[in-house]
Amino acid sequence: MKSKTSEKPLSAKARVRRENTRKIIIAAEEVFSKKGFEGATTREIAATAVLPKANVHYYFPTKEDLYVRVLEDILKEWIADAEIFDISSDPETVFRAYIERKIQHSFTRPFGSKVWAMEIISGGQVFETHLKQSLLKWNAKTIQQISDWIAEGKLRPINPQYLLYAIWATTQHYADFEYQIRAINRGKSLSPKQTNEIVDNIVQIVLHGVLPVV
Repeated sequence: MKSKTSEKPLSAKARVRRENTRKIIIAAEEVFSKKGFEGATTREIAATAVLPKANVHYYFPTKEDLYVRVLEDILKEWIADAEIFDISSDPETVFRAYIERKIQHSFTRPFGSKVWAMEIISGGQVFETHLKQSLLKWNAKTIQQISDWIAEGKLRPINPQYLLYAIWATTQHYADFEYQIRAINRGKSLSPKQTNEIVDNIVQIVLHGVLPVV
């Protein structure tokens, strides 16, 4: 395996391509989250990305190509959030890090979570064709890890799948129900202090429910 230091630097063309692709994906998340797949237009996505419409079609020939890429990118980032499962064998360390990453993504990339929720709620046609197997593979691996911890006495005898559902629902709530949260918070976005408090509280709730009583 090559080290990062041995990798060749990107050419100017490749760097521009990467930057433009990222701009388009982020802009598409916002437009798809607000208009849905049918209501979104590549013209509006290009305007949001501050790029010519021709650029969008150059990198993504069809709107469906872009929509699929957005969902793939979201899932890839969420799976990356769970890399801690492969790094640490300590459940407390793992759940603290995983919950924190999931919460932070709900604040830094809320449109992505909303697009994912809309795709699933609407029947998951793209999910079924392009994403299902990747998610199922990751899910099975993670469930096995949690099951092993239970067998080793590191966690209470809980259902691992229901635990993951609870974490996903709790952390993604802050993206998917952003408007409701802001309304309850007197019309203001949550402050950095509140965000930290949210992470601490969810971590404590989960750990209190899963760690064995000493």
